[in-house]
Parts: sequence; structure tokens; C-alpha cells
Amino acid sequence: MPKSILNRLPRSVCGSVAKYHNHKCIVDGLSFDSKREAEHYQVLLLLQRAGQISNLRRQVRYDLMVNGIKICSYIADCVYDDNRTGMIVVEDVKSGPTKTREYRLKKKLMKACLGIDIVEVM
Repeated sequence: MPKSILNRLPRSVCGSVAKYHNHKCIVDGLSFDSKREAEHYQVLLLLQRAGQISNLRRQVRYDLMVNGIKICSYIADCVYDDNRTGMIVVEDVKSGPTKTREYRLKKKLMKACLGIDIVEVM
């Protein structure tokens, strides 16, 4: 991320190291699972202010159903409308260790059950 953008971001409060060596953070009173997720959310806020995206939401839950039976839920890090394409974008901030078997299965279920492709932010 360019320093010009990072300099405009509010300072965060980051806590102890968690399971995947991420640092839980609080930015503007919002809790994030990692510094990377917090920084990405701040970039999305800038894009929303610039009018490139709209309707930015965090921690959106999707129930994954097969034959009317709820199998599991997937919680997206960020969901927003891309004003350039008119598409709804579902994003998850990922690193190698967080691409668990469970996540990979839920990603496939999102595509199969709801027709939604998850955009992975590295």
C-alpha cells in the first residue's frame, strides 16, 4: 500500500498475536481480525468516499443451504457495490495460513449454492 494512503489512515490499536500470527486490531471503534484486514477496510472507505464503491458493509453472514437444509454459514470480511461494474463484491482478506480446508470448502459452497465468487485480498 502506498505511503500516501497509509499516512491518511487513522492509527489503530493492535493487540496480541493470534492463532495465525495476526494481530487483532481496533480502528475507529471497529474490531478487525488482523492489521491487514483493518488496513484494507480503510482503503475501501477511501474508495467509498471517492464514489468508486458504495454500500460498504463488514462481517456479512451468508447461510449456505443444500436441499433446504442449512449446512453452514460464511461470514465475509467486506461486501460492497462496485459502482464501475454494477456488481456486488464479496471480499475476504487472506494469507496462506488462513486458507484452511474449512474456508476452501465454504468458498466452493458460496459459488455452488449462491453463485457468489469470493474475492481474496492478499
